[in-house]
Amino acid sequence: MAFLFALTSAFAQSNTEEIDFMQSIFGMEKKAMAEEFITVSEEQSEDFWALYDEYEKVRKEMGKKRIELLNRYAEEYSTMTNETVDAWMKDVLALTKKNDAHLITYYHKINKACSPVVATQFYQLELYIKAEITEEILEVLPFAAENGIEEE
Repeated sequence: MAFLFALTSAFAQSNTEEIDFMQSIFGMEKKAMAEEFITVSEEQSEDFWALYDEYEKVRKEMGKKRIELLNRYAEEYSTMTNETVDAWMKDVLALTKKNDAHLITYYHKINKACSPVVATQFYQLELYIKAEITEEILEVLPFAAENGIEEE
C-alpha cells in the first residue's frame, strides 16, 4: 500500500518516463497481489494470465490519462472557471465510464475462459485497488486539503 502513495503523487509530475517506471513497479506488485488473491487452477492459468495481461495493457494507458487529468486539475485548480472545470469533469466522467466498461468486459472474458469464481475474484481485487488509489488521490487533491478534510 505504501506504493499507492507514490503512484498517486505521480500526478504532480509530468515526466512520462517516471510515470512508466512507477506503473511498471505498481504492475508487478499488483500482479503479485493477483497471484495471491485469485485462485486459478492449472487448467485455467494460461487463459487467465493472458487475459489479465491484455486487461493491464489497456488499463495502464487509461491510468496515464487519469494521471494527466489529475495533473491538470492540480495545476489549474486555483484558476478554473465554470467552463474549464465542466470540461475537466466531462473528461473525468468519460474516462471513468471507459474504465468501468473495460473492467466489465474483462470480467465477462475471464468468466467465460475460467469460471465465475475466478472472474469475481478478479473483479473484487480490481475494485479494492481502485478504492485504495481513489482514497489516496482524494487526500492530496487541493479541494480536500483546502477544506480541512482529513482521514479519520
